[in-house]
Amino acid sequence: MGVRVLVLRAAGINCDEETAYAWERSGARADRIHIRRIIESPATLSDYQILTIPGGFSYGDDIASGRILGNQLAHHLGEAIGGFVDRGGLVLGICNGFQVLVRAGLLPGADCPVRATLTHNDSGRYIDRWVRMRAEAANCPFLEAGEFFDVPVAHGEGKIVIEGGAANLPAFERTGRIALRYVAADGAAATGDENPNGSIGNAAGLIDSTGRILGLMPHPERAMDACLFPQHIRDNSIETNGLKLFQRAVRHFA
Repeated sequence: MGVRVLVLRAAGINCDEETAYAWERSGARADRIHIRRIIESPATLSDYQILTIPGGFSYGDDIASGRILGNQLAHHLGEAIGGFVDRGGLVLGICNGFQVLVRAGLLPGADCPVRATLTHNDSGRYIDRWVRMRAEAANCPFLEAGEFFDVPVAHGEGKIVIEGGAANLPAFERTGRIALRYVAADGAAATGDENPNGSIGNAAGLIDSTGRILGLMPHPERAMDACLFPQHIRDNSIETNGLKLFQRAVRHFA
C-alpha cells in the first residue's frame, strides 16, 4: 500500500488539494478526510502513517486563528493523536495547521518547560511573500539540519512568542523545539523584514519533544518546482524546494 497520508479537511481550510498533491508527488497516497469523520471514528488514524493539517482559515479563524479546530482536536482526538504519535506516526501542520497544533497543545507540547503561542505579525497586517528558512532540528523526520528552504509565507498571525519573552529565549532554545528559523539570503541571521512576522529567535517552525510533530508558518507545498520561484528566470540552478520536506517524511517509512 505504501505510505498513506491523512490530509484533514474542515470548513475554511483551502490548501488541502495542494497539500495532498505534494504528498502524492512524493510517492505517498493522500486522502482528504473531513474532521467530522475522524471524530466519529478516531480509529481511522490507524490506517495512516502521516497526519497533515493544511493551511487556510479553519472556521473563518473565529476567536483566534486555528482556535476552533484546535479545540476539536484537543477535546475529541487528543488521546487518538497521542497514540498515533506514540506508534511512530508523523504530524505536519502548515500555516493555519501550525496554529491549530499550537491551539491544541500539541506544539511545543505539554512537556515543554517554556510555553509558546502565536499572535499577530509585528506589521499588524497580512503578509504574502517569499522568505528563506533553515532547518535547525536534527531529530525531525521531515528535516535535515542545515538545509535551506525558499518558500512563501501567507499569514496575519504568524508571530511565535514565548512566556517570559526574550529573557526566556535561551531556555526555550535549549528545549530543541525550534525546528526552522528565518534567515537572510546568504544564510546569516534574519534581520528586519527577513523575519516576516517578528517571531522570537527568528523561529519559523516548532517541533514537539519527539520531533515527530512539526508545525511551520511558511508553505512548502507552494514551492515544489523551480519554476514557481520568483528568481527562476535569472537562476535556473535552484534545487532546494518545499517538496524535499514531504519526500523526506515519506522516505522515513521506507
